[in-house]
Amino acid sequence: MKVARRRQAMLDAVLSGLTDVDTLCAHFGVSEATVRRDLGALAEQGLIVRTYGGAAHVGLREPELTLAQRQSCHEDIKAHLAALALEQINDNDTLLLDGGTTTAALAAVLHQRRGLHVITNNLAALSALEHLPEGRVTILGGELRPSSMTTMGPAAQAMLTRLSVDRVFMSADGVTADLGLCEASPEQAWLKELMIQRSARCYVIADHTKLGRTSQQHWTPLPAGWTLITDASNEQMLASFYQHNVHVLSLPSSPESQG
Repeated sequence: MKVARRRQAMLDAVLSGLTDVDTLCAHFGVSEATVRRDLGALAEQGLIVRTYGGAAHVGLREPELTLAQRQSCHEDIKAHLAALALEQINDNDTLLLDGGTTTAALAAVLHQRRGLHVITNNLAALSALEHLPEGRVTILGGELRPSSMTTMGPAAQAMLTRLSVDRVFMSADGVTADLGLCEASPEQAWLKELMIQRSARCYVIADHTKLGRTSQQHWTPLPAGWTLITDASNEQMLASFYQHNVHVLSLPSSPESQG
């Protein structure tokens, strides 16, 4: 098979769900080096995104919502998810809170625990963290990202390398069982990966509209044994997460979350 034809066929295979290197090797009967070379060429053309051990379809990039739009979206669900996340937190825990309105909703209920140390880059959550009983707050420095009111960049990354925490609570534009969290920029994706590396336990808080969503092209892989906190209760919607041994905590079912 000529190179151009093989690469078109490989692109079609990735779009159909054959995304890891070993599967593509078996499917095309070629070496691992050939598959990686072809995937690299397709990635350079912007047709796919390279991931650990394979590739993913870029998909259609969606414009980011403004912070105000995100704050008004699914407010009641975010409050219920925050309450469920709070049940996972003990007095005197050290926490990392990612940026996002969902994690800001969690910040608003943390006053129900004592002695917390909260580390965050989420400036929109700071007012809610003002009165933690016997607690303290550490802000990750760095460059301001106005669209999300978060800090990021080398300064935030450097601070993280000097910290370790009991639990990290993440949000994202989308989450899939195999690829992880999708984000609008590589800087966001890399900072999230560093947060996860510094945490003993990883929790992703995501409503049903975020599950399986690949609206952006930058990815943060998730560790083994991570926990999904969601309002989704549809077994089909959650099947891939169970298949990847993700621990799923769901709110009581509602017609909206049934998908």
